[in-house]
Amino acid sequence: MKIALVGYGKMGKIIDEIATKRGHEIVARLKETPTAENLNNPDVVIEFSLPEVAYENIKACLENKIPVICGTTGWLDKKPEIEQMAIQNGTAFLYGSNFSLGVNLFFALNEKLADLMKNVDEYSCQLEEIHHVHKKDAPSGTAISIAEGIFKNNQKFDSWKLEETQGNQLGIFAIRENEVPGTHSVFYRSEVDEIEIKHTAFNRNGFALGAVVAAEWIKDKKGNFTMKDVLGL
Repeated sequence: MKIALVGYGKMGKIIDEIATKRGHEIVARLKETPTAENLNNPDVVIEFSLPEVAYENIKACLENKIPVICGTTGWLDKKPEIEQMAIQNGTAFLYGSNFSLGVNLFFALNEKLADLMKNVDEYSCQLEEIHHVHKKDAPSGTAISIAEGIFKNNQKFDSWKLEETQGNQLGIFAIRENEVPGTHSVFYRSEVDEIEIKHTAFNRNGFALGAVVAAEWIKDKKGNFTMKDVLGL
């Protein structure tokens, strides 16, 4: 495949290395806004940039009828518009708050646990995420996805807030320290015990590999997708 990378920071460079090892050609490595000219006619775009430019980057690619794999978080208020653009332009869009295989299995486990706990009133729920100090958004997109998985299966909660859980608002502690790639935990606490599920990333390679696998999967497809579609979860 011919792949264009939009956003060429740490993640972009790891994706470059992994995609090349898997036999793909990187036809563009962009830090600027993509255009028909500088994208160099790719089969797919992988977009890992910054929250403030992600929407325009994705919009430009979809308008050129190029499918987009997006891993940038912190811009999701405009996601419905992007999904409509993908349909209108007859191409494909896949957003992942986290492309790691382990995290997507964790998402499924989180939803199952939330369903089990929905009628057990003795337990309160709290989320925690830890990331490197360079991360721009808080909470992380992964933490928001975890929270949404809980909302879907446990009607006690319908929104999230930073810090502690209060009423129907699920609390998320967003911690920034050193070079942590990403740690996410879900706690159910009662007066007598605690249940915890946790995912710890050791490096960024799992995120990068998942993005490349998603790019391989989405070629020639049309519509809006998630990693659940890619992994058959």
